[in-house]
Amino acid sequence: MSRPQGGRIQVPDDLREILLEFTISYLLEQPGDVINYAVEFFTRLQNNRTTTIVRGPSAGTPDESIISDEEEPPVARFNNRRKSVFAETYDPEEDDSDEGAPAVFPKSDAQRARLAEAVRGILLFRSLDAQQMQQPPVARFNNRRKSVFAETYDPEEDDSDEGAPAVFPKSDAQRARLAEAVRGILLFRSLDAQQMQQVLDAMFEKRSEPGEYVIRQGDDGDNFYVIENGVFDVLVNGDDGIEKVVHTYEGSGSFGELALMYNMPRAASVRAQSAGALWAMDRHTFRRILLKSAFKKRKLYEELLDKVPMLKALQPYERANLADALLPRSLIDGELIIRQGDTADGMYFVEDGSVSIRITRDDGNDHEIKRLGKGGYFGELALVTHKPRAASAYAVGPTKVAFLDVETFERLLGPCMEIMKRNIDDYEEQLVKLFGDKSNLTDVR
Repeated sequence: MSRPQGGRIQVPDDLREILLEFTISYLLEQPGDVINYAVEFFTRLQNNRTTTIVRGPSAGTPDESIISDEEEPPVARFNNRRKSVFAETYDPEEDDSDEGAPAVFPKSDAQRARLAEAVRGILLFRSLDAQQMQQPPVARFNNRRKSVFAETYDPEEDDSDEGAPAVFPKSDAQRARLAEAVRGILLFRSLDAQQMQQVLDAMFEKRSEPGEYVIRQGDDGDNFYVIENGVFDVLVNGDDGIEKVVHTYEGSGSFGELALMYNMPRAASVRAQSAGALWAMDRHTFRRILLKSAFKKRKLYEELLDKVPMLKALQPYERANLADALLPRSLIDGELIIRQGDTADGMYFVEDGSVSIRITRDDGNDHEIKRLGKGGYFGELALVTHKPRAASAYAVGPTKVAFLDVETFERLLGPCMEIMKRNIDDYEEQLVKLFGDKSNLTDVR
């Protein structure tokens, strides 16, 4: 890797495209563990070198074909809006090829041991035998009937508004219980208040009895489930054909999303150990609400970040990472967002509405020094100077902001100081406005 003028590292195009593709995929699927997901993603990328990918309705169309070294990179396809990554699907029933041994990338014993440890806890791999764990299973789903594998959903092409979504009536008590059950689920973190109400409306209650199978390994995915109460075992068929318990949910949790997001059969069975209650959402609603909302969120936040001068120096994939990590917050008029003197927990971008930035002077009175509208941002100075908040921020009227916590900020953008120094002039101007001089710049020089 060369270091051109100014000591800047030149990132190869191939690396940038792969990282952007990974970021987009991570946003769409929103897994719980980024490390485990990275292993899955790059394993699938490796497998795609020898696996047929069904993109178009028939051969000979511009959007058909098989991924090869000569094909346009996935990110380029995404940027050119030829086909969204949502539209990619794999139909093993149509894949009867056996083109020799799959691709093998040499690894040392130490690397192999680390990789084996990394994938050990991934549900997707628990049904594989020892031989399958050594090489990617290309055609292990052959001879299955036509199923959800061939279904596609492309939110970029879905501009329809087909009436009100499904609503299953619930009592106030049921609604409160369901809201509590989904509160901590990562999949729902990016939804705003209105989208969350759609989720609550669309979920229906399901009771289970001891010994009852909620889902079975190998079946097509029909519903996504959230546990309200009860104990449920996750079982996987072993090499000897005997089911083995690999995990137990006790009173909370969710399952079933893997088959809906990957268009693949259930990777495990879930059986009720006790009487219990679950909330279910069908595949169609799951994909339309969650995947389309994720797509819209990414588009909205990418457009928002494109307007932020501070981020102009970032590479496209860096901005994409930021867009994926932003969390929406809705505020009422006069609501305090950050308080002068508090420890910084992150920064904010104004999605809609207005924000008043105020400083409390020595006389004890608040003075407005700036008012931000859509596309504005605040709270980043404390991340740069590592000092308490230099000002307070209040919502002016109903306001929506996007929040980026400091841990995610540092993880996605690398060392904060190096990133912020790219546009140090922006900070000099703001620090002068806040403090009247540049004394605080010593922390970022």
